[in-house]
Amino acid sequence: MPKIKTHSSSKKRFKLTGTGKVKRAKAYKSHILTKKTSKRKRNLRKSTIASSANASVIKKLIPYK
Repeated sequence: MPKIKTHSSSKKRFKLTGTGKVKRAKAYKSHILTKKTSKRKRNLRKSTIASSANASVIKKLIPYK
């Protein structure tokens, strides 16, 4: 079997936890931040776990991570 190439943008956006779940950053934190409350922006800084439906696809994109 040949090696599988890692998807370049995926390796920058996702990390695997110790238990094998996929960790991702939250969206809506890049621009137009003046109308968003401090509480909302603070909560967007935290990372979250990707849904199980997407996790299986993401794991195929980052096989060696």
